[in-house]
Amino acid sequence: MILKGKVAIVTAASRGIGAGVTNVLAREGADLVVAARDVKRLEETAKRLSAQYGVSVVPVQADLTRREDVKRIAEQAVRNFGKIDILAYNTGPPKPGSFLELTEEDWEYGVRLLLLSAVWITRDVLPYMIERRWGRLIYITSSTLKQPIPTLTLSNVIRISLAGLVKTLAYQLGRYNILVNGIMQGYIDTDRVREVAAARAAAEGKTVEEIIAEIGKEVPLGRLGKPEEIGELVAFLASEKANYITGSLILIDGGRTLCI
Repeated sequence: MILKGKVAIVTAASRGIGAGVTNVLAREGADLVVAARDVKRLEETAKRLSAQYGVSVVPVQADLTRREDVKRIAEQAVRNFGKIDILAYNTGPPKPGSFLELTEEDWEYGVRLLLLSAVWITRDVLPYMIERRWGRLIYITSSTLKQPIPTLTLSNVIRISLAGLVKTLAYQLGRYNILVNGIMQGYIDTDRVREVAAARAAAEGKTVEEIIAEIGKEVPLGRLGKPEEIGELVAFLASEKANYITGSLILIDGGRTLCI
């Protein structure tokens, strides 16, 4: 277990990629603080991981677009474990749409969800990492940083700010032995992707599995990724095995993105 004795925060942890990340980190021995809006799912997740892997898991109900909620996540981690070693920052998707379809309110919400939440929680966890001269900041973003998707305007525009955050923090925090990296994931088989596939299936008179298969054909490996495959990368970056990796934005998309 490469993370035994470490304490990790995972946001948007109740489903999808966040749930896959928590599964792997718990398997690798990390104690966890898991945050999301759905408290029932969180409590179920905490009980399951504790029973399966013997780690301590603290659920925190939090809406990442609310500053007071985000602040509570780090406070709970320190209250329960006395330290914070790893931040695995993850969010749900923003509203899809073209530029002309989006309102100013959509933009303001998107900035809070995709950028300010990252700034807030980073500010909250950093003092504890700096104090101990050890930390891992891992930001799960999107392959849209490399190759924008026309219908995902908010994601295309706002998420790229995290690339600047990763590069800047890696430069500023190296002296404290705090490593900072980003993950750019492609198509991952999550509930959200299946919801989108279901809407498309209904419109085209196809099954959800047929749509999922069509999406998979856009990927050189011929399939969507699994949430746990993102978790494996997070666990590696959080471990001592990644001691010389910082300031990197790592693509994990089965080869779909063509940009170099």
